[in-house]
Amino acid sequence: MCGILERLSQLSEGMPDAPPPVASSADGVPAGSAAGTGAEAPWTEPGDALWQALGWQPNEGQLQQFIQLQQELRQWNSRVNLTRLVEGADFWIAQVFDSLWPLLPLLNERPEAPLRCIDVGTGGGFPGLAVAIALPQARLTLVDSVGRKTQAVQAMAQALGLAERVELRCERVELTGRQQSCRGRFDLALARAVAAAPVVAEYLVPLLAAEGEALLYRGQWSEADQAALERAASLLRARISRRDGRELPAGRGQRTVLALRPHAPCPRAYPRAVGVPSKLPLGES
Repeated sequence: MCGILERLSQLSEGMPDAPPPVASSADGVPAGSAAGTGAEAPWTEPGDALWQALGWQPNEGQLQQFIQLQQELRQWNSRVNLTRLVEGADFWIAQVFDSLWPLLPLLNERPEAPLRCIDVGTGGGFPGLAVAIALPQARLTLVDSVGRKTQAVQAMAQALGLAERVELRCERVELTGRQQSCRGRFDLALARAVAAAPVVAEYLVPLLAAEGEALLYRGQWSEADQAALERAASLLRARISRRDGRELPAGRGQRTVLALRPHAPCPRAYPRAVGVPSKLPLGES
């Protein structure tokens, strides 16, 4: 695991920005999503319209944490190129809203559940930090292989008062899935537009506890996508338990969430070695 706290001061001394991302999936948003359209005025701030559209209302403390999260993201993004989705509707819809809508059943029915959750490929901290705010009893593990990002996200978690519940791991997720402290340990595993769905399934399913659930955040979804994910899930001894779709406000595009649940222990062969899942996705002939 990277030396996160020890290197925070290095980041604050003006580390050069990385080149700007060329694909929206680098921001943890499904490729092909709209970067912004007109008619965004109601969505540029965290007003009632946003929460009514989402179907969940934060309390005052949570609302202030979301506002502070935007401020922290803005500050760190000026030092480390985390995401382009920082201001206005980019933040409130494409980051916060998009992180939380797949969790609505949990947010509305079990908001105080002491869940153990993992966010794979957290990037600039989404959906992980948003989930940590919305589920105040959950413990979050956020995984990313880019050290500068994990360091910045750890600093944001500290500033938000989440450090006791949020752990950062700087490593490839194929390695996370083989660590005794992580494999088979999580109630909820999340990944937002990290890779093709069969690849993400191989990352997430080995992390799940027996009654756990993996949520794959996707954009538009086809029957071919469904068939490919079903083949991969079968090899992992999991099944698709839920498929929901939603159109984001302000023309931000179609979103789909796929939930996977294990029906037997994941075979020890998975996840395969670093790089193999993406080069040879499960279920492909």
